[in-house]
Amino acid sequence: MKNDLRDQLKARLKADRLQVVATFQADGKPEKLLRSLRQSVDAVLASAWEAAGLPARTALVGVGGYGRGELFPHSDVDVLILLHQPPDDATRRRLEALVQLLWDLGLEVGHSIRTVDECLSESKADITVQTSLLEARLVTGERALFEELQQRYDAAMDAQAFFNAKMLEMRQRHAKYEDTPFALEPNCKESPGGLRDLQVILWLAKAAGLANSWRTLATRGLITQTEARQLMEKERAFKDIRVRLHLHAGRREDRLVFDVQTAIAETLGLQATGSGPHMRRASEYLMQRYYWAAKAVTQLNTILLQNIEAQLFPQNGEAHPINARFAEVDGFIDIVDDDTFEKTPSAMLEVFVLMTERPAIKGMAARTMRALWHERFKIDAGFRSDPVNRAYFLRILQAPVGIIHALRRMNELSILGRYLPNFRKIVGQMQHDLFHVYTVDQHILMVVRNMRRFTMTEHAHEYPFCSQLMANFPQHWLLYVAALFHDIAKGRGGDHSKLGRVDAVQFCQDHGMGKDETELVVFLVEHHLTMSQVAQKQDLSDPDVIAAFARLVRDERHLTALYLLTVADIRGTSPKVWNAWKAKLLEDLYRMTLRVLGGEPPSADRELKNRQQEALATLRLYGLPPDAHEALWQQLDVAYFLRHDASDIAWQTRALYDRLNSGQPVVKCRLAPIGEGLQVAVYIPDQPDLFARICGYFDRKNFSILDAKIHTTRHGYALDTFLVTEQNFAKSYRDIINLIEHELCALLEAAGPLSAPGKGRLSRLSRTFPLQPSVDLRPDERGQYYLLSVTANDRPGLLYSIATVLSRYKINLHTAKIMTLGERVEDVFLVDGAALANARLQLQLETDLLEALKI
Repeated sequence: MKNDLRDQLKARLKADRLQVVATFQADGKPEKLLRSLRQSVDAVLASAWEAAGLPARTALVGVGGYGRGELFPHSDVDVLILLHQPPDDATRRRLEALVQLLWDLGLEVGHSIRTVDECLSESKADITVQTSLLEARLVTGERALFEELQQRYDAAMDAQAFFNAKMLEMRQRHAKYEDTPFALEPNCKESPGGLRDLQVILWLAKAAGLANSWRTLATRGLITQTEARQLMEKERAFKDIRVRLHLHAGRREDRLVFDVQTAIAETLGLQATGSGPHMRRASEYLMQRYYWAAKAVTQLNTILLQNIEAQLFPQNGEAHPINARFAEVDGFIDIVDDDTFEKTPSAMLEVFVLMTERPAIKGMAARTMRALWHERFKIDAGFRSDPVNRAYFLRILQAPVGIIHALRRMNELSILGRYLPNFRKIVGQMQHDLFHVYTVDQHILMVVRNMRRFTMTEHAHEYPFCSQLMANFPQHWLLYVAALFHDIAKGRGGDHSKLGRVDAVQFCQDHGMGKDETELVVFLVEHHLTMSQVAQKQDLSDPDVIAAFARLVRDERHLTALYLLTVADIRGTSPKVWNAWKAKLLEDLYRMTLRVLGGEPPSADRELKNRQQEALATLRLYGLPPDAHEALWQQLDVAYFLRHDASDIAWQTRALYDRLNSGQPVVKCRLAPIGEGLQVAVYIPDQPDLFARICGYFDRKNFSILDAKIHTTRHGYALDTFLVTEQNFAKSYRDIINLIEHELCALLEAAGPLSAPGKGRLSRLSRTFPLQPSVDLRPDERGQYYLLSVTANDRPGLLYSIATVLSRYKINLHTAKIMTLGERVEDVFLVDGAALANARLQLQLETDLLEALKI
């Protein structure tokens, strides 16, 4: 009989589930699916309960989400078995059999067995239990016992303590998810702006006896009917996504990870548009919808929490007038009249100006935020062309403090996007370039934030050189304007630098900015990528490169502004992208260009003499004989001295002083002077495949090569220098230095055939968004060398794969700039070799390189 019941109920659950899912796939109504699944489980639980033969004074209670009356396809079924008194042995055996049956049915049951007294005791001790009981629902059993629980629970509820506990819990949860609804792989249930935030509102309202639904919240005046409708729409959207995630994964899954975004988008009927580099994936449309919804929930959540808090913790409400439109109430800025923004639309910008001028103000009152939210549609073409509003917007950017807080709050309330329509287009827009980890709007605000930090003494230790330059740069606000526009044209299907330039010109003209101010902003927007490209992809030892860059920037003001924007921009892409090596390249380019702009013509001879003199001064500190450098330096050409810093020259000269012609490999290691990574110098009679062997060694040791300088002396020795890094080397760098010097020496002495390159495991992000690899091989301007540029998904062993191909074609490598941008590599090599003069071999080389770059 027991097995018959189990099979019967299991079959019923399966049939119901198939029917419910089929109906959802046909009509796309998530609420109907959640309700139908819950009803199916209710019926099965009632049958199992009846068969269990429990004593009369017991009840089966749904709690948590199941108690709320919703059941997602793979969510737990949380139940409370409520007893009148502790169970005797017979009742305990029946309870064990009941729970076992529920698990046998395939239900993921989260169960507790308690008396009413135990429920109240546990609720008092644990906010999670207290919250789950808040949504308790009788499934079957004795109603009187359930009602006793409800009455005693309600009487014991301390709404103020519950509010404080849930707010703390929410802050901790938000911190866990980086305090942003704009994570690229959000959790639709737990992330800020997600389902859990909506549930918190209803929990708090219910605990306070204010309301138990969005409609009743509106009836009680805590939100408007429009807000209630918006919240219901956003809640439905998140439920829809969560249902689809569960069905797609075949298990409980609440994260919109990269792997599933496209599949979920397609089930919603979203499709990719465009092609090639201008394609917008279906997943991008999905995520932009998600971010808009999460942004709205975040804002309405703030308004509602303030309203509920005001009900639970009444203040004196004394208003201190600021002007005819605003007053300060309990530390918040509030509108004097409900129709302030309707009567005076310009006050929608004025309120942010006032907040920057009064940093002691904690924020906006809920009434003010609500009015802003509802009147934002008044920001139209007429509003934007009003000189008063234009002046207000510039005052926000020119404020001494509070700029970032104001811009972020303006973005959250959709004021910024209304005032700058092109900014609105990039709100929530994904960037699948494998190195940006923020949406476009959040990246832009992050860049403005980075710029602001250059002005703050408390952050001067982070970027001392930038802080020094910013301190001497007038009109900081021009840099903030450039930051706002530098990526504003992303996703429009063209060169965003050129398109953004047009937007910047229009903004500057509309806001009455002077000719010089406009020219600087427009220059920065158009060339915001140029400095990083020159520093990371061109040969900074070439005077012509520096001269060309100096002609582009024209003067120190433009150079300084571009440098500051470049640093802020790279820092605003991802914590993984910035490193000390990139910082040094940019600073070197800045200083060399500044010398040219100061009237010092670029001269290889002067630079060579300066570096040699500085290196000699360092060598004297080592106590070496005055002529200790001569034997080595006679074997080195100008290119060596121009490509190495004086400290590198002195270090290598000292290391090779008495080992110049030993014929044995010399490997020396030190902490890199830039403050990050290790510098490795290799000196050995030149041999084929040397670069590939060294790359293979570092690959096997999980070191990343950031930079490589390859040089062959006049007497046939290779003198190669590598900048490498590894995640944990700082903890035991002395041991690692000794290991590298010993192992790499042994490897180079025991020369053997190169091992076949393997294809290391790709990251999940790279697997989901594979790059089309590219190879560009062209002669440099002098026709002396070739520049080889490659772009591909990053993976372990990639550089070794490239090196083995170059070795096979006997290509000589002079420099390598290894630029890793998150999950993307953009490497540039300066090469020569006989094969490059043969068109057929050059074509075959490019083909083989593309094959090596493939995933």
